Amino acid sequence: MLTPLTHTALDGIPHGFFGRRGGVSSGLYDSLNCGLGSQDAREAVLENRARVASHLGAPDAPVLTCHQVHSADAVVIDTPWGPGEQPKADALVTRTPGLVLGALAADCMPILFADAEAGVVAAAHAGWKGALAGVERSTISAMETIGAKRARIRAVIGPCISQSAYEVGPEFVASFVAQDATASRFFTTPTGGARPHFDLPGFMLDRLSSLGLASAQWLGACTYAEPEAYFSFRRTTHRKEPDYGRQIAAITCPAREY
Repeated sequence: MLTPLTHTALDGIPHGFFGRRGGVSSGLYDSLNCGLGSQDAREAVLENRARVASHLGAPDAPVLTCHQVHSADAVVIDTPWGPGEQPKADALVTRTPGLVLGALAADCMPILFADAEAGVVAAAHAGWKGALAGVERSTISAMETIGAKRARIRAVIGPCISQSAYEVGPEFVASFVAQDATASRFFTTPTGGARPHFDLPGFMLDRLSSLGLASAQWLGACTYAEPEAYFSFRRTTHRKEPDYGRQIAAITCPAREY
């Protein structure tokens, strides 16, 4: 049974931040691995994605995800694509009812956006590179091109790595501070620690809050700290495991009433 996290800010918009429970994958991918880029059995991943679509009320729709490249690129779509034709980008935007948009992650931030009045939704993937490049700004700009108003847009950040688990190096800090000196406030060095820790969701919330949206929220769940609930690239690396699954955040436009 799927039990995704949802947020009241997106009430009325079918959506979910799906963890790793409720699928058919096994082993390292147990059990709702939705990443076709993993080494999991393709048929298992497709079944998992079909369960996500069905949960959102679109059982016959494919779950559309980008070939994620840690960019700031957002793509507006109105029809599904065929196998292997997904765009190289990190956000999808639509106003077409029935399309299911997804963002894959395993420590990076999945962000769902909606302007319910305009019927425009988006799903974005933001790691540190995408956050620094401004994928959230590109997503909002793309939503505006098809009728959204930023004062009505609500954004929710799903489960991602939290500051306590996100140790980084000095060159990482320098890349953020070079862009904006005030970004230093999103780094702390724990007592007795030699390396700083980065507050990725805090950084993104600050960015979103500066853009004039109706609201911006983070669900507060840490992918690294909850191995039974979420996949985590960093946890997999620390455990020296050969591969990892990806959870998905997904959203779909409800049918319009005329």
